[in-house]
Amino acid sequence: MIRLHHAHQTRSMRTLWLLNELGVDFETVIRPFDKSLRSPEYLALNPAGRVPALEIDGRTIWETGAITEYLCERFPQAGLGRAAGDAERADWLIWVHFSETLSQHGAALTQQHIALYDDAMRSPVVMRLEAKRLEKCYGAIEARLEGRDYLLDAGFSAADISVGQALYMTRHFARLEPFAALASWYGRITKRPGFRAALPPAGAELLYREAFYAPWEA
Repeated sequence: MIRLHHAHQTRSMRTLWLLNELGVDFETVIRPFDKSLRSPEYLALNPAGRVPALEIDGRTIWETGAITEYLCERFPQAGLGRAAGDAERADWLIWVHFSETLSQHGAALTQQHIALYDDAMRSPVVMRLEAKRLEKCYGAIEARLEGRDYLLDAGFSAADISVGQALYMTRHFARLEPFAALASWYGRITKRPGFRAALPPAGAELLYREAFYAPWEA
């Protein structure tokens, strides 16, 4: 039995997309993105009070990077990982975990634009700095994609899923369009059925209610 505890438009979407691509049977428990994640019941699954939590093989795993590595090793036949000794192993690890760099900048901007309820708490300086940091990250991905269809030469992998899901969130704060290779790659991977199946269903409560949040002036 595989059970994913997931909240829409959070990092747990990374795991949901991966599970869809692996083609394995699993159950999804939709969690509200609220204080219930800090309930004793849920903290027994993820002591950080965050999503995802993945129940598998008689235990619970949390942290998306660890989950990605575990699932790709658990189901190697899908070809989404790169095993130890593979020539692309180091690059696979780099890009799987680079998604957290993107996500951290995205989380800072989510806090500034959405979570803070009083304008006096928001910082236009932080908004501009974090958006610029995202653009620097986009430039690194753009350079990697030069002459490539995917992040790794051998083809689509969990590295594309991890980075692609991070971009699904960060595109609300830094536009992809100025980065031609990045935008083309993102458009390609988000046409995959596995991505489409991981999107919030119609009528779901969304974290991001606007397509783009521009930095603002105090």
